[in-house]
Amino acid sequence: MAEVKASLIYGVLAAYLSSTVLAFVEDLDDTFKDTRVNDIWLVDFYAPWCGYCKKLEPVWHEVGVELKSSGSPVRVGKMDATAYSGMSSEFGVRGYPTIKLLKGDLAYNYKGPRTKDDIVEFANRVAGPAVRALPSKQMFEHMMKRHDVLFVYVGAESPLKEKYNDVASELIVYTYFFSASEEALPESVSLSELPAVVVFKDGGYFTYDEYEDGNLSSWVNKERFQGYLQIDGFTLYELGETGKLVAIGVIDEKHSTEESSRLKSLMQRVAKEYREHFNRDFQFGHMDGNDYINSLIMGEVTVPSVIILNTSNEQYFLPTEPIETMEQLVQFISSVLNGSAQAYGGDGIVQRIKRVAFDARSTVMSVFRSSPLLGCFLFGLPLGVISLMCYGICTAESDDSLDDMDALKREGLTDEEEEEEDEEEEERQHPAELEGPEEGDGEAEDVGEKDPDEKKTD
Repeated sequence: MAEVKASLIYGVLAAYLSSTVLAFVEDLDDTFKDTRVNDIWLVDFYAPWCGYCKKLEPVWHEVGVELKSSGSPVRVGKMDATAYSGMSSEFGVRGYPTIKLLKGDLAYNYKGPRTKDDIVEFANRVAGPAVRALPSKQMFEHMMKRHDVLFVYVGAESPLKEKYNDVASELIVYTYFFSASEEALPESVSLSELPAVVVFKDGGYFTYDEYEDGNLSSWVNKERFQGYLQIDGFTLYELGETGKLVAIGVIDEKHSTEESSRLKSLMQRVAKEYREHFNRDFQFGHMDGNDYINSLIMGEVTVPSVIILNTSNEQYFLPTEPIETMEQLVQFISSVLNGSAQAYGGDGIVQRIKRVAFDARSTVMSVFRSSPLLGCFLFGLPLGVISLMCYGICTAESDDSLDDMDALKREGLTDEEEEEEDEEEEERQHPAELEGPEEGDGEAEDVGEKDPDEKKTD
């Protein structure tokens, strides 16, 4: 009896916890369009059959619990985009899952890693004001410790501040934006003129210059990363939106060698010491291992080595000799910048065909490596069926060709020749019938020509 009670208690508790978690994530329907305006919503547009959506589901419940328990004004929901396709189209949903934060009439797309911490940080950042005030030095120092990159507007009201507010509303999905008075800045910061837009990163600060840097939005987009990064596939995708070339040191961090350590140090030094020369055009970093790069360029890159990627047109550059000194690295980067370096790859038709073939080959190889029997079934069976179909088609064509040849021969004959050929064919088929009547006719003639004396005797 006690065991039955315990199982009932556990069942009730599990159901309660499940319903509590589900309460933090609301299922949305077609009435959502009219009711959402007064709240800030973080919505997952999903498809029931999507594998990535199913993988995101437990993370999404954790996001709902975290935002609810922290007192965030953001409400978390999910919508079946296949059941409410019209509404999903209005929000610009093109794939699954799609995560959007809806704030008034604005919709912000989330493009970051699908982890609880990253999604929660995105929601809190976008849900708040586009520009946050830093009223004191203590608050400024606190934010410097929390963020690797910090954009700050310094000064009073001005046309530059209006531009800054517009850029903040546009790029709040990527980074934070702050404003402060000159008194709130550290004493080590000295600005030549106000108002100013300043980015604090890499242990220093850099001021926006409208004449040299051009558009403020473009400058912020390029400066929102640290000067040197550890790069993976997702980071490389984000860096592509900056318009910069990406200089990558391909090294092995798991089994570090002296050559890998030296190359990493050279890349870091160039990123810092040659910032004035290369920062507008290059982003520096390193990548652990060469698997991702090899699949990207459809080739083989040695470890350690340097490669420069142009993500806008899928071109890449390789040094003609191993990089061992700072001078060699600077010379290689300069040759890419001035256009004298040899470019490989690209997005032309030949490369696209090569990419399709490479991806198909990679898929087949991965299937055979993971499950040889499954690979034989998936690819062997269709090939066998296709082979049988081809054999049947070829055999049918050969039979038809013989009939066609006979027809052509007949067409080439005259009417008289055709009649003679028909007669010969009939003679071959009925020889007995043709010989019979001839013998009969001969006997008749012999009977008719009997001697008169024999007639009398008869």
